[in-house]
Amino acid sequence: MKIEQQNMSFETAKAETIVIGVQKHQAQMKNWAKFAPFFSAAVEAWLKNGEISTDVKKITVFPVTTANTHIKRVVFVGLGAGKDLTEEILRETFGLVGKQLKSLKVNEYAIWLESFVTPAIEEEDVAFLAAEGIEMGYYTIAHYKTTSNVADSYLDRVELVTEAEIEQIAMNFEVGHIYAQAVNEARTLVNLPPNLLKATDLADYAVNLAKQYDFDVEILDKAQLEELGMGGILSVNQGSAEEPRMITLKYKATEEWTDVVGLVGKGVTYDTGGYSLKPKDGMVGMKGDMGGAAAVLGAMKIIGETRPNRNVVAVIGSTDNMISGLAFKPDDVITTYSGKTVEVLNTDAEGRLVLADAVTYAKQHGANYLIDVATLTGGVITALGFDKTGALTNDEAFFESFMEATIETGEFVWRLPLTEKDKKRIRKSDMADLNNSPGRDGHMIFGGGFVGEFAEDTPWIHLDIAGTSDAQAAHDLGPKGGTGAMVRTLAAFMEHF
Repeated sequence: MKIEQQNMSFETAKAETIVIGVQKHQAQMKNWAKFAPFFSAAVEAWLKNGEISTDVKKITVFPVTTANTHIKRVVFVGLGAGKDLTEEILRETFGLVGKQLKSLKVNEYAIWLESFVTPAIEEEDVAFLAAEGIEMGYYTIAHYKTTSNVADSYLDRVELVTEAEIEQIAMNFEVGHIYAQAVNEARTLVNLPPNLLKATDLADYAVNLAKQYDFDVEILDKAQLEELGMGGILSVNQGSAEEPRMITLKYKATEEWTDVVGLVGKGVTYDTGGYSLKPKDGMVGMKGDMGGAAAVLGAMKIIGETRPNRNVVAVIGSTDNMISGLAFKPDDVITTYSGKTVEVLNTDAEGRLVLADAVTYAKQHGANYLIDVATLTGGVITALGFDKTGALTNDEAFFESFMEATIETGEFVWRLPLTEKDKKRIRKSDMADLNNSPGRDGHMIFGGGFVGEFAEDTPWIHLDIAGTSDAQAAHDLGPKGGTGAMVRTLAAFMEHF
């Protein structure tokens, strides 16, 4: 998207649509006196009688009749009293603006940034939130219907109506655009049908990302995984006709490969549950079981664009979990890449086996800190609902730093406990070092805790996004389907950690 690198006014804007915030008390808004005579002398009356709503998140579209401008319509955005507005609410409000622009089939627009400034939110922050929210809200899911002949629309150009220093404002807007674009790409990956996104396709996407941003890349195929003895991912892949892949991307910010953060993603492109077969209703939607991989790849896209001063290694284990005469079974004992053995009690607890090898491999590549992201358990939904990401950690300071990023991005994360009793249950087996399914109670804790057995003493955070990676219905920042959960938080954390 082209961001105009010059200050715009109402008169000089070339876009036909302009986005403007309105508060209950316009007199408090900077430069409102310049807008009212430009638009219409009746605007104050329209605001007073409610024809233009100032209620939070209420949007009103009005035509422009002024002759000395290219602007044809104004999208008024209600901000309430302004003083109560938070960054999270403003981001969501901009998401609704994006939906409105999409419905109007707008592909270029102007935005009067000053009209969204409040005592708590400065114009530079408005620029970031506007770009992020509007583009996330504008997103729609690509479909494969043959009856549709309506061409999709895209946001191609924006003009920033402001009197502030345009370079910094435009830079913030560009970063917001980068964040939103990465989220939307992650959403698209999650939304792709499983016959169109296999492990090899996910690897191809990573290779293209590496070429675009000059990352080091390594893709291990099945023969290489067998040679290395990665029994976790290989056991899950046994029943499949599709080869698995272990995907590694490295972003080197410094000459010394030190203080490396490892991002580890679960990339199960389809999960039947294996011989611990899911019910037919539970199987629908399992194309999104690679949401953790999508989050890691989305974060790496932002990292490639913004180039933070932090070394990062991203590792994704990718396969599907299918049934055949070769598929792994309950009661099997497997040997993971770490050398630890696992008694398989549930073949539908497969993601933790994939992550076990991926976490070990990230450590081998020098990760000094670990964050794994996975659509791991239905238990996290039972515990926290669909709007909260569950977390575990073995390092208080590391987790507190991460939580600062969640506050910035507005992605809700809630930590659950991982006790020594929990660990004992994970380690309870007559046949192996670990078992992959200690019970239905505390399911999220046992699933994440299993992965923690492979992180060992390395500072580690586990993020279970089974509830947050897919929206059951349309929401302020996007449509039903993949959400791109944790993309923005992982990237923000890399910037500030």
